[in-house]
Amino acid sequence: MNQRVQVLIIGSGPAGLLLGQLLHNIGVETLILERQSQEYVLSRIRAGVLEQGTIELLELAGCGERMRVEGIIHSGFDLAFDGQRYRIDLQEMSGGKTMMVYGQTEVTKDLMNHRLATNGITIYEAQDVQPHDFNTNQPWVSYKKDGVEHRVDCDFIAGCDGFHGISRASVPDQAIEIYEKVYPFGWLGILADVPPVSHELIYANHPQGFALCSMRSMTRSRYYVQCSLEDKVEEWSDDRFWDELRFRLPPDAADQVTTGPSIEKSIAPLRSFVSEPLRFGTMFICGDAAHIVPPTGAKGLNLAASDVFYLFNAIQEYYEENSESGLEAYSKKVLSRVWKAVRFSWWMTTVMHRFPDTGTFGQKIQEAELHYLTSSTPATQSLAENYVGLPL
Repeated sequence: MNQRVQVLIIGSGPAGLLLGQLLHNIGVETLILERQSQEYVLSRIRAGVLEQGTIELLELAGCGERMRVEGIIHSGFDLAFDGQRYRIDLQEMSGGKTMMVYGQTEVTKDLMNHRLATNGITIYEAQDVQPHDFNTNQPWVSYKKDGVEHRVDCDFIAGCDGFHGISRASVPDQAIEIYEKVYPFGWLGILADVPPVSHELIYANHPQGFALCSMRSMTRSRYYVQCSLEDKVEEWSDDRFWDELRFRLPPDAADQVTTGPSIEKSIAPLRSFVSEPLRFGTMFICGDAAHIVPPTGAKGLNLAASDVFYLFNAIQEYYEENSESGLEAYSKKVLSRVWKAVRFSWWMTTVMHRFPDTGTFGQKIQEAELHYLTSSTPATQSLAENYVGLPL
């Protein structure tokens, strides 16, 4: 069975859905192929701290109504170390910018619902998806659905199918270069229907390891503690987790922890990963398919959104102005911003976590750096500028 669209998008995560909606809104015909079920995509628990640029893109797509009602504006966060808490005033130090806590699952749900409401087409449980001839001007994608083979011809392919997706894997090894750093620890995270410790995030550096107090709403909290990659979720009872979290927080924060049964618990390894380039003829790579950052700097979803910003503008320019300049500049523009975010996420991870070789000397160096960071206006401004997101 054959069909044709202008842009074929592989992957229905936030990047694929956002790109699809932005293009759909300007009359560009798109089709999204997703190998998992819709329910599976919505079941994935991810972070949800949104930069202003991401918020504006979601609103441009027409998906901002519920976000504006339910999202929690954050104008700062706390750094906790050496038994104390220090607030970073993001709004003051970044020229008025803020962040919003709104779960990635909710972003995905809003995008899915709006695509359905505007008659955009997504094929879920598409099997054996494979891009073809993307090094030519006549790319196409094959897939199977309910045992039937399909072919979709298109002008462009957008690979938004994540780190393990087929898009990047389809590129010949000699045409792509991979840069990667795997960190020697993971994050044990739990989700619980309890009030958060604070109305803003707390990033904690402790000799025992990193901890993060976050939230999804004022009644649902998301907490993390650094753990060994050899740890198993089954080894961490709820009681053990709550005890460890409180141990790593300053006393005033530990006293505010409300405990309760976890509704989700998992261990995530941390890595920094970048592939170059991000354009392969008529196929363009976006989001986690192109880069992964440790979640310490809250950059993953926001980087995916900035990729979409550049690709959407490039495709719009192609169809409306018959110009390929945006397409030609896509990889360079995206990678310039990506590497700055990778640097920031690496730096935050390095200064906040305990590494195997940290030792007592390393711990004192981390605390000295954090003391400097919280007492120097230029240093605090640099942190705030990067945290709220560099300009698109």
